[in-house]
Amino acid sequence: MEAFSPEPGERWHGDSSLSLLLALTLVCAANLPFGYWRAGLVKLSPAWFVAVHAPVPLVFLIRELFDLEWQFATLPLFLGAYFLGQFAGGRIRLRFAGRTGGT
Repeated sequence: MEAFSPEPGERWHGDSSLSLLLALTLVCAANLPFGYWRAGLVKLSPAWFVAVHAPVPLVFLIRELFDLEWQFATLPLFLGAYFLGQFAGGRIRLRFAGRTGGT
C-alpha cells in the first residue's frame, strides 16, 4: 500500500494515463455546478461570463495537483471535459426546471 500513500507535502506520481483520466473527471465534475448556474442566467450577461470562466483556475489547480505537464495533445481533452461539465450542468438544470415547473 506504500505506493498509493505519498509523504505529507508530496504529490501523487501515479500512472500518467490514470492521472489524466482522474484530472479530466474532476474538471468535468467541477464544471457541473457552474453549468447549472449558467443555464439560469441571461446569455452573455456579466454573471453568465463569471459562470463560464470562474472554474478556469480550478483546471489549473487540478493539473498542478496531478503534476500533468502542459501538452497540446491534452488540450482538446481538457476543453472537452470543461465544456461537457458546463453542458451537463445546464441540462440538469433544464431537466429539474421541467419537472418542477420553474427554475
